[in-house]
Amino acid sequence: MTTSFTQADIETLLDTMADQIRLKLANKKPLLVGIHSGGVWVAKELATRLGSDFFDGPLGTLNIAYYRDDFTRIGMHPQVTPSDLPFSVDDRNLLLVDDVLQSGRTIRAALNEIFDYGRPASVTLATLIERSGRELPIQPDIIGQSVSLDKNQHIKLTNSDGLQLVIKSSEA
Repeated sequence: MTTSFTQADIETLLDTMADQIRLKLANKKPLLVGIHSGGVWVAKELATRLGSDFFDGPLGTLNIAYYRDDFTRIGMHPQVTPSDLPFSVDDRNLLLVDDVLQSGRTIRAALNEIFDYGRPASVTLATLIERSGRELPIQPDIIGQSVSLDKNQHIKLTNSDGLQLVIKSSEA
């Protein structure tokens, strides 16, 4: 079984997230940080909706490959790109963006990496999709949509012909 969100569905979710961000982070001038790769796509879309005046600096990107807790088990992807935080995070408000929050392990790795760069004043987590299956006590502050999926179902954001979310069932 495969289902997907249409481009219009995703646009609506992004608009909802932008409204939530405006309310939650008004007058904070956060730094925007996207987690590679889906979170960067979502962060770019949010930056467009919110405008450059809302954020204090360019988009930062995190590639948490070296911070994953399964790194020793699955190895390193050969085309790992470095993280790029072209600003100091010390005493700053960060808006951390990811595409799908499931277990919480990617966010844990992202927070570990951020703290290697410095000590932010706050980190607000925004995710396009929050799905069932949490393994760590990590919750998003801003959510496009919550979905409940079976253990054999997976959701992935792609960017081949515009952003598209696809839910697939794996063979049992």
